[in-house]
Amino acid sequence: MGATCNLVGEGTKIFAGKDSVVIRQYIGGITGGRTLDVSGFSGDAVRAGHLIVRSLDADGVNYTYKPLGVTDGAYVALADGEEYVGVVVCTKPVSEPLVAIMDDGRVNDSAMPYPLTDAMKTALKSALPKLIFEHD
Repeated sequence: MGATCNLVGEGTKIFAGKDSVVIRQYIGGITGGRTLDVSGFSGDAVRAGHLIVRSLDADGVNYTYKPLGVTDGAYVALADGEEYVGVVVCTKPVSEPLVAIMDDGRVNDSAMPYPLTDAMKTALKSALPKLIFEHD
């Protein structure tokens, strides 16, 4: 079973200053969004533009979605069994990790929470061909 979240909670305000700058054009994404497994995530919020990965659960049927790990201000490499699925559309606190995930559109890679390496850009282009990373 994947990650779960309480849908009945008190509202939380987060200043999401870069959300509209990071997501330049939303064309499509994963219907209904996903609840992220943030158990290994150290930040206070999952920011717009953060890369999302998924891996099969132990049952081999369901997927667990989570933010790509970060170490020393940079994304880590994909772990075995993980694959890119998109980017977060709107900043959400880790206490309520219910996110929309965009897999078709345009992302300002200069405004993303963490920089992309050239190897990551190549892998993302292959995994998510409709997701374009660009900047001015």
